[in-house]
Amino acid sequence: MAVPQAAAKVMNPAFNPRTVHFWAPILKWGVVIAGISDFYRPVEQLSVSQNAALTATGSIWTRWCMIIQPKNYPLAAVNFFLAGVGTVQLSRIALHYRNLKKDQKEKVVPKTM
Repeated sequence: MAVPQAAAKVMNPAFNPRTVHFWAPILKWGVVIAGISDFYRPVEQLSVSQNAALTATGSIWTRWCMIIQPKNYPLAAVNFFLAGVGTVQLSRIALHYRNLKKDQKEKVVPKTM
């Protein structure tokens, strides 16, 4: 009976197209690609809350994928990139607002009599 059980394990691995372990990461790459496409969007149009959510969910789910059994490395990878995309966008937003603040300080001219 060991051979049929081993064959069943080979024919039905935990990561195959008939399970959520396969389709969840495949479909989630669409969210990563959408985030990457926002790299070309003007910073004024980016949402802090949306990108903070991408960063948080990516970070949390990357960790979770390493805790669950079986470990879902493809889902961990896509969540890692999702957190990275969110972090890059949040950095762009922070730099933009820092530069705006700096420009405003430079424009302020003290009054002279």
